[in-house]
Amino acid sequence: MPDTVNRQILLVEKPAGKLGREHFKLVEGRMPEPKDGEALLHVRYISLDAANRAWMHGATYRSAVEANTVMAGGGIAEVVSSKAPGLKPGDIVFGDTGWQDYAAVPAKHLSKMPRLEPMTHLLSVYGIAGLTAYFGLLDVGKPRTGETVVVSAAAGSVGSIVGQIAKIKGCRVVGIAGGKDKCHWLTSELGFDTAVDYKDGATFKALRAAAPKGIDVYFDNVGGDILEACIAQMNLNGRIACCGAISQYDGVPSAHGPRGVPGLIVVKRLTMQGFIVMDYMDRRDAALADLQSWVASGKLKVQEDVINGIENTPQALIGLLAGENRGKRMVKV
Repeated sequence: MPDTVNRQILLVEKPAGKLGREHFKLVEGRMPEPKDGEALLHVRYISLDAANRAWMHGATYRSAVEANTVMAGGGIAEVVSSKAPGLKPGDIVFGDTGWQDYAAVPAKHLSKMPRLEPMTHLLSVYGIAGLTAYFGLLDVGKPRTGETVVVSAAAGSVGSIVGQIAKIKGCRVVGIAGGKDKCHWLTSELGFDTAVDYKDGATFKALRAAAPKGIDVYFDNVGGDILEACIAQMNLNGRIACCGAISQYDGVPSAHGPRGVPGLIVVKRLTMQGFIVMDYMDRRDAALADLQSWVASGKLKVQEDVINGIENTPQALIGLLAGENRGKRMVKV
C-alpha cells in the first residue's frame, strides 16, 4: 500500500440500539497535509475504550462523534513531519488520532511520550488506563491499609490495575467480573483476594459474602444494578469513585440508576465523586514513576489484548463492549 493512501474507519450511522459492524465502513483517502501548528502522524496503536460508545450518544467530556466522520479514538503515533515547534519526525505521541492510518493533529492536543518497549504499554499501564486507575483510586477513593476495596469491570483495562494498586496499598480487594474464568484469573494471577461473577445473577448476595465487613471504597466502572448493590453495602464514610457506566453505553440509553441513593449517602456519610483523568495530568510524571517502579518490581502485572489490523477495529470495540477482553484492548494498525 502506498504511503499516500490513508485507510479510515467511518461511523456511517449512529446506532439506535446495540453497536454493530454495519455502523462502520472502511474507506481509503489521501494522506493529510499538516497545517501550521500541526504534526502529521502515522498511527501505530489505536486505543479501544468503552467511552468510544458513549461518544456516539452525545457530547461528554469531548464532542460527540457524528455520522459519516472518522471514528474518534486515542492512539499512539509516530511523527512523520511537523509544522509545530517541539515535535520532530520520529517522536512518539499520544492524541485523538481517530481510527485511521494517518492524522494531522494540532501539536497542542498531543502528549509527547517516551520511547520504550513494548510500545503498547504507552496505551495500557503507562497510558490513560493506568493513570485513570492510579488517580481514581488514590485521589478519589483514598484507600487506607486494611480497608475493603471493590472494583467492577475488574478484568478490564482500568479495573485490573485498580485492584492491583489497592493490594499494593495494603487493602483487601474484591473484583466484580463476568464469568468464572475471569474471576479465577483475578485471584490466581493478579492477586485479588476474591472475585464475584455478576453473570451468576445473585450479585448482592455474592458481594455480601465476599465483603462481610462491608465496602470502604468502591471503584465504579459500570453503573446500574452493580452500583446499586455496592452502595447498599458501603461502610460509614465510604468513598465511591465514579469512572464509567459501561452497563448503560451500548443499546438504548436507560434512565435506570441506583435506587435509594440520597438516603444512603446521608445516613452513611458517603462521598460519591466522578472524575476525568485529564484533570490530573499536571501530576502525570509522579504517577508514572510509581507505576514504572511497581511494574519493574513485579508488584503490578500488565495484561494487554492486542488485535491486529485496522479493518478489525469495529469488531474489536463490539467485542470489548461484550466483555471479551482481559486487560487493555487495542488495535495494532
